Amino acid sequence: MESVENLSGQAAGVEPDTTRTSVDVDTAVLLLGAGVTAITHPLLYVKLLIQVGHEPLPPTVGTTMFGRRVLYLPGFFSYAQHIVKVDGKTGLFRGLSPRIASSVISTVVRACIRLCLENVSSFQTTQEMIIQCLSRVATHPFHVMSVRCMAQFVGREVKYGGIFSCIIKIFKEEGVAGFYVGLMPHVLGEVLFLWCCNLLAHFINTYAVDENFTQASAVRSYTKFVMGIAVSVLTYPFMLVADLMAVNNCGLAAGLPPHSPIFKSWLHCWDHLSQKGLLFRGSSFFFRRVPVTSLPSFNE
Repeated sequence: MESVENLSGQAAGVEPDTTRTSVDVDTAVLLLGAGVTAITHPLLYVKLLIQVGHEPLPPTVGTTMFGRRVLYLPGFFSYAQHIVKVDGKTGLFRGLSPRIASSVISTVVRACIRLCLENVSSFQTTQEMIIQCLSRVATHPFHVMSVRCMAQFVGREVKYGGIFSCIIKIFKEEGVAGFYVGLMPHVLGEVLFLWCCNLLAHFINTYAVDENFTQASAVRSYTKFVMGIAVSVLTYPFMLVADLMAVNNCGLAAGLPPHSPIFKSWLHCWDHLSQKGLLFRGSSFFFRRVPVTSLPSFNE
């Protein structure tokens, strides 16, 4: 049995300990998010350059599993080596600081919104949608900065530098609207992903997984993850259009002719990509084939 003094001492120390633990957890989440962002940045950098259509390396001739000859574009490692050759190893982290700022702000905003919605009765998916949308609005300006910093590799520009210089440059040239270029397709893609993923997972867990199955709980725990992978493929074009609109007509070579047409709206961009068969450009890092319309004829 614990004494009254011990119990009262524990009760008195609950609030400070809880507060300290909460602060420690929040700090750990922020640091973890920043670390993951830094580690994965080279992947997203290469992906962004592929999205804007920058292919500095020649394709190579290869064969499919059925023996048909095709042209393969360089994969991630070849592309990354090219960036290192041009800009050095630090060049792989161009545009990283806005992404880290975005990660930190997103974590803080999400935590604050969850705290505000604690006592609000609504569907979990609806709350997730609200959190996702508000977080996107808060962090999209930093996404635009990061994308433009990375896209400078195409034309070797130095227009956008650090975060503060990016803010000043965008505000002077485009006003507040410049920070939210491409926001609409980004939000639509994330909302569509969220609802489709949750609805599919709900129906599969409810109607497809038999309660008598011994591993039913284990299967249900992975359903949402698997659905997320599948749905992300379908919503990828929204992310592609958002990134292209962030660069389009901002003064960088990557967003101007001949590299890219000047789009009147994100729907115009979507229509252009759809006609060219490029709505999934950049969705893969490996075994990237040259578009069929660009293929030369092979003499067998």
